[in-house]
Parts: sequence; C-alpha cells; structure tokens
Amino acid sequence: MRFTGTADYIATDDLKIAVNAAIVLERPLLVKGEPGTGKTVLAEEIAKALNAPLLTWHIKSTTKAQQGLYEYDAVSRLRDSQLGDPRVSDIRNYIKRGKLWDAFASDERPVLLIDEIDKADIEFPNDLLLELDRMEFFVYETGETIRAEKRPVVIITSNNEKELPDAFLRRCFFHYIKFPDHETMEAIVDVHFPGIKKRMVEEALRIFFEVRDVPGIKKKPSTSELLDWLKLLLNEDITPEILRERDPKKIIPPLHGALLKNEQDVHLFERLAFINRRGG
Repeated sequence: MRFTGTADYIATDDLKIAVNAAIVLERPLLVKGEPGTGKTVLAEEIAKALNAPLLTWHIKSTTKAQQGLYEYDAVSRLRDSQLGDPRVSDIRNYIKRGKLWDAFASDERPVLLIDEIDKADIEFPNDLLLELDRMEFFVYETGETIRAEKRPVVIITSNNEKELPDAFLRRCFFHYIKFPDHETMEAIVDVHFPGIKKRMVEEALRIFFEVRDVPGIKKKPSTSELLDWLKLLLNEDITPEILRERDPKKIIPPLHGALLKNEQDVHLFERLAFINRRGG
C-alpha cells in the first residue's frame, strides 16, 4: 500500500510522505490544519487511491469512545423480555457495532476516519489508546475479543480546538497541513475548474490572498470557500475586469458572502472602504 495522491486531490510531497510513513509504521495519522484545508477529504482520497473501503466516524461533543466499539441496548432487551420476544435469548441481538468494530472485522484492509477528535471531551482520546494500539477490544456481554486481522489505515483529524493528551500523541504519526501557497492553490483550482481562464484565476487568487492578509480579520477564508466563491463568480459571469476594479466604494469583493462568514469581518471591510474614501 502506497499513497501517491489522486487526480482529484492535490497532495504535497510532505503530505504523501506522512501518509506512507503512517501506513508503514501502522500508526494512526493525526492531521491538523486550518478548517477547509482538506483534512477530511484526505481520508476519502486515500481510500480511493488504495482501493480500500472507507469507514467514517464523525465525532461530536457528546460522542463517547465506547460508541466506536459497540453499544449494548439493555433497555430494549428488558422490554422485549417483558413482551415475550424470543430474540432475548441471544444477547447479540442487542449489541450495536461501532465504527472500530466494523473496521476490525472488515475482510479488506479499510481506511478508518476519526473526524474532528478534538470536539469530544478530553478523556475521549485516552479511552481509545489501548484499542488503537493493540487493534483489539473485549466485548464483556458476549465474552469475545474482536481483533483486527488486517490493521486498518487510521486517519484522525483535529482543528486544534483543544489539546490532545501526550500519551495519545505518542501513538500517532503527526502532520500539519499548511495552507496552500499560490502555486498549489492554482493547481487545486485547475482540478475543480478545468479550462477556467487564467486571468480569472489570477484575479480571484489575488483578491483571495489579500482578504486573508487583512490585519484583524477574524475568520480567514479557506480553500473550500475559495472554490465556492469561484463557482459563484463563474455562474454570475463576473469578469476579471470587474474583479480588478479598484473603486474604493467596492473594496468588499463581489459575492463576498462566500468568503466572509461573520459580521465582524464584513464591518472591518466596510471601515476600510470608508477610510479609503476619506483618503481619496
């Protein structure tokens, strides 16, 4: 198994090295980076490149580690026993397999995505240490051990909302996805919009990176937001000449709702426009 990228995903050389190192070491790949830099999509593209099944576990603030292994529905079993349901004789009917169980039991070596692990409470990563390290866990209700015959490729994403425990970090191979530079971003745009005019890309990227560099901006636009903005520009027939316009009254980019995602940043650009008008 070796990841070399795909036609639909622009992977930098250091990212390819990180993915392949995690595969060789058989350790989870912990991926951090700004929201919208392709952390979640990476797992999908790895599965596509390796021709492997993808299992995705989206983490929420209420998610518990046990849910990734299995859940035993004792309440339903009690209710069925009161109703005389014959299924109560087999406790397996009331055990719901989690994503880790599915990954461990897969006939093919799968890619397992644990998405946004930092959303859960601080104990969540520690509660998975043993299972991810040994690739096995014990089911107390049935007395069986679930063990991975083919160790899955585990991708874990984090938006850095909270620090992860050192014991957990030691068991991972770490990679930080840097925000794409101008050249890489051009390649990403070309993948999503083949045949787009070069002048359009140049003007859109100029404005995009200018917006990101504005001092005081609270939420910098991401790669996914750039792609949304470009789609709208093309749909509305916005020309490179319109984008190049330097009218101080129009300092906010057209269709800026795709790039600016809170009122503070919109007000920031409105203040900059006012200052420009007074300076003029």
